[in-house]
Amino acid sequence: MNNLWNKFIYKIGSPIYDQFFNTGIFLKARRQILDSIAFKKKQRVLFVGVGTGADLELINYSDLDIVAIDYSPEMLENAKAKFINSDIKFIEMDAQDLTFENESFDYIVASLILSVVPDANKCFQEMTRVLKKGGKIIVFDKFIPKNKKLSFTKVLIRPIIMLLGTDIGRSFEEIISTNNQNIQVEEDSSVMLNGMYRKIILVKENRI
Repeated sequence: MNNLWNKFIYKIGSPIYDQFFNTGIFLKARRQILDSIAFKKKQRVLFVGVGTGADLELINYSDLDIVAIDYSPEMLENAKAKFINSDIKFIEMDAQDLTFENESFDYIVASLILSVVPDANKCFQEMTRVLKKGGKIIVFDKFIPKNKKLSFTKVLIRPIIMLLGTDIGRSFEEIISTNNQNIQVEEDSSVMLNGMYRKIILVKENRI
């Protein structure tokens, strides 16, 4: 997995992305997660790896100051087309190298991105950097279930899955332990496939 390969994969996959990841259990999980978030009017929200805008379709975006980024221009164009009359700012950008100032956002929504970027640690560091103190990161992604190892079958197929632009073998516990920048886990719950996909809410502590 690298940026160029991912850009190629998502160029190919952009026309059919919604058919797989914005329907069925994925749509149900997205709706369940976003319905539980009490966004307040005028809050600044960053969608990291917005893809085709699947998450944006499930919130009252007109009340928020939203910036949505993605590394794939094709995915981003699909999202733009859905919200052509909105004030959402769509920007082509690498989630591992955000160009925003420190502590710029009240919320960050990170759906299916930490398992996709080549370097999940860099992505996590960047998200925490641009999050305001007291702000929250909403993660929806697949990780190795807590306190478990990757099964033998998944170990075998992991390299093949990575060629498709995603990783089934990442541990959220390793990511946060390596990059704990005053971040605390507020919620960590299973939303799909027996704990493989999780809803994780993180809070940036308001330390002096």
